[in-house]
Amino acid sequence: MTVDQQQRPGPPAPRRRSRRDEILDIAVGLFAAKGYHGVSMDDIGSAAGVTGPALYHHFAGKEAMLVAALIPVSEGLLHGGRDRVARHTDDAHAALTDLIAFHVEFALANPAVIALHLHELDRLPEEPRRQIRRLQRLYVEEWVGVLATLRPELNAGEARVLAHAAFGLMNSTPFLGDEVERLRAAALLRTAAACALEGRAQEG
Repeated sequence: MTVDQQQRPGPPAPRRRSRRDEILDIAVGLFAAKGYHGVSMDDIGSAAGVTGPALYHHFAGKEAMLVAALIPVSEGLLHGGRDRVARHTDDAHAALTDLIAFHVEFALANPAVIALHLHELDRLPEEPRRQIRRLQRLYVEEWVGVLATLRPELNAGEARVLAHAAFGLMNSTPFLGDEVERLRAAALLRTAAACALEGRAQEG
């Protein structure tokens, strides 16, 4: 082993999940399954094996859990989308393919978060709700910019319509069940989104 190899740092260790992360995952799953009003803090504490005072040590209440679940997701999508676009500044088709793969993987990994967003976003106070919607708009515009380059016949409004239609396809994961195994479902979602966005018809 050379001196350079000895001094070169290895990949960062994955962040260990905290008890707060575990509680939030449980809360998100309960909210998605039963609805925000159908779940109490006691329900969450019971499912997480946490007493009331310990639960409130991590979160002020259900509203705080919604904020903690949805804002980081919206931030992560925006940052991830920008990163994928930046990788392919000279190839709009590659950028779109990368964006689709990125979002499909997110959607398959986070069906409960998607369900929570679809049904419970309006439970949030105005400021965090506005922050989430702003992050979402910025994420959409990453897709619109790529589509405008790839398909110059589209105006910005038309590209935005197609982007939202593709999100509808990819964000269908809360309703898919497990009838189709994950790799095949991912391939089908990627193909459906690509066909919708690129204006082509194909089976894949």
